Amino acid sequence: MSHKILIVDDDAHIREVLSFALGKAGMETSEAGDGEAALAAIERASPDLVVLDINMPRMDGLEVCRRLRGQQGTGGDLPILFLSSRDDEIDRVVGLELGADDYVVKPFSPREVVARVSAILKRGGRALAAAGSSGPVGHNRLRLDPDAWEAEWAGTPVPVTVTEFQLLLLLASLPSKVFTRDAIIDRLHGPGFAVTDRTIDSHIRNVRHKFASLGGTDLIETRAGVGYRIGRCLGEPG
Repeated sequence: MSHKILIVDDDAHIREVLSFALGKAGMETSEAGDGEAALAAIERASPDLVVLDINMPRMDGLEVCRRLRGQQGTGGDLPILFLSSRDDEIDRVVGLELGADDYVVKPFSPREVVARVSAILKRGGRALAAAGSSGPVGHNRLRLDPDAWEAEWAGTPVPVTVTEFQLLLLLASLPSKVFTRDAIIDRLHGPGFAVTDRTIDSHIRNVRHKFASLGGTDLIETRAGVGYRIGRCLGEPG
């Protein structure tokens, strides 16, 4: 079954170009011209990923992302690829902090968008392979279930995005290993994939915040000048 991709942009030409490119890659596409229409389309059809423009009338992409990440179930973990104007670096950072999986800067190559969409959709298998894991992973109070794509802290479910889950799975499956940012990018995206260090840092910051609210202040450890590894996950001060 082909993946279902929702393309959200107020520019009909961009929607047409991306729909053609993604369709050639074997994906099924649908379109929405603004944020309100996007939310309605997501509720109606449950896409596998959303390509979401930031600057749109009626409701911008950041607000769409914020509302989706505030939902339980459909929308809460829906993969999101942002389309951003070249001069909107602040918006891109905010988008990542809201839980977007990746972004592409306009003007872009349709081939790049297809590559990034494909990479996001494939991360699950890549993360499992990188972690060498095929079943639930437990690390003290942290538990990750790759089959159900569920994360728990001391038995309490924690809503995480697809990228956040894959990042945690990688770290928790190799608890003694310190991963550089480049190593994390290579394990989750594949070698040579263009993702900035800031993107990884934003995902780390987001997932720390979610678990800290439940007492998981020692979820991920920073090794200065090196990178990250899973923390003790005992609920101790970080």
